[in-house]
Amino acid sequence: MNYEAIAFWSQIVAFVLFVAAIVWVWQKSIAPAVAAAQKTSNERIALAERHRDEMSQAVEALKSGIDGAKRDAQAIKTRVAAQSAQEREAILAEAKAAGERVIRNAESELARERASARVRLRGELLERALRIARADAERRVDDVVNTELVDRFVASLETGVRSAQVRT
Repeated sequence: MNYEAIAFWSQIVAFVLFVAAIVWVWQKSIAPAVAAAQKTSNERIALAERHRDEMSQAVEALKSGIDGAKRDAQAIKTRVAAQSAQEREAILAEAKAAGERVIRNAESELARERASARVRLRGELLERALRIARADAERRVDDVVNTELVDRFVASLETGVRSAQVRT
């Protein structure tokens, strides 16, 4: 027997058994673990992709919401500007009308006060004129002139009474 051939074949058989044992261990424990790890990894990747897609949709929704909010804000600014201009015009018109009313009332009051002042001035002038006339008359008229004036007045009354009787 050839010991070299036995040693050679024993190494080949040992190698084959070693490879078979490795394949069997691979098949029984490592391959299922790798498959489970791969499956878990694929599930995580799928979940991450789904989450990414959901977040992308959420970002797009938020962007459109922001755009809508910007449009709304601009519309509000436009409405506020228009409304404030209208209110300003209304307030100015109201103030102008009130001012014109006050001026008309003041002009009316001024006219009334002028008329009242004229009446008072006329009354004062008449009083002064009468005082002056009385003083002048007292100074100028003595008893003789007074008697003559009274006689003329009585005569004019008699003439007026006669003419009134003739008419009736």
